[in-house]
Amino acid sequence: MDTIELSRAVAAPPAPVFPPFAARAPWWGGDLQTLRNFLIRRGGSLERYPAERLRLPPGDGSGDVLLAVLNRPLAAAAPRPLVLLLHGLTGCEESFYVRNTAAHLLALGYAVLRLNLRGAGPSRPYCRFQYHAGRSEDLAAALAALPSPLGEAGIVAIGYSLGANMLLKYLGEHGGRAAVKAAVSISAPLDLAEASRRLMRRRNALYQSYLLRQMKREATAPGAELSAGERAAIAAARSIWGFDHGFSAPRNGFAGAEDYYRRNGAGRFLDAIAVPTLVIHALDDPWIPPASYRAYEWRRNSSLVPLVTERGGHVGFQGRDRRIAWHDLCIARFLSAI
Repeated sequence: MDTIELSRAVAAPPAPVFPPFAARAPWWGGDLQTLRNFLIRRGGSLERYPAERLRLPPGDGSGDVLLAVLNRPLAAAAPRPLVLLLHGLTGCEESFYVRNTAAHLLALGYAVLRLNLRGAGPSRPYCRFQYHAGRSEDLAAALAALPSPLGEAGIVAIGYSLGANMLLKYLGEHGGRAAVKAAVSISAPLDLAEASRRLMRRRNALYQSYLLRQMKREATAPGAELSAGERAAIAAARSIWGFDHGFSAPRNGFAGAEDYYRRNGAGRFLDAIAVPTLVIHALDDPWIPPASYRAYEWRRNSSLVPLVTERGGHVGFQGRDRRIAWHDLCIARFLSAI
């Protein structure tokens, strides 16, 4: 069986039955599933959905402002939770996977908020500082800053890759006090150190080169407040580990890359999560070693609904349905159950 499905009851309703994942031609294997998102960058069409720009200050005295865009569904439906989407590393509100999920859920009647993390995408000119994998206080601040009418029916948060790590960390830190009623994690690096080491392998040289180039461009874009030493560290980085060791870690008060990874990896926060959380991941993800997903005892936290497949790549999941990614189909079933 291709899908390892360990789902349990999510609340009063029974857990949804998720469709098994089956890759469609020609996207076989973890690399092709992953690369497909870079080769075919068709994001979901959102132009017909009313949009509103929101400015969400993190309230830390920095003067930074997080930008988000709110899309509302065309047809009035029964009250449904607001869906908040968190992009991955070097992503933003316009990332194709974010737009695809947004389009699917808007068509089902959900309002969707696409949040740009600190210094990402349109937020860059309004932020002196920058997000990192563990900056969960920014998510907490954004949730607190939302206009109250938006959360009347509750909020569901969905994170991808680095954004999923941040989301799981936030959920574990806040437990039953989390400001969301449910969450979904897609391709989260539960062990940041192991993910960084995996990307340094020779087979992943192209992935790392692309990501590192985007990270450097994002970190030095207009609006960033950097010292001469920080600019030199960014320029000198030859790997993601080097970037985090020379820039991300010291800038955010960590002793180095290993300290930053250890303290912010989502795996150490899973036990404390207290809201229904769907965890989607593929074991053939070329960026994230499968060991952390295989080692965790998922049954010890009944709030977690693991949906781990043998195949699917990194935020790939290009299945038999050519219109909708498999993970988006699973998200919709999960939301309907809660």
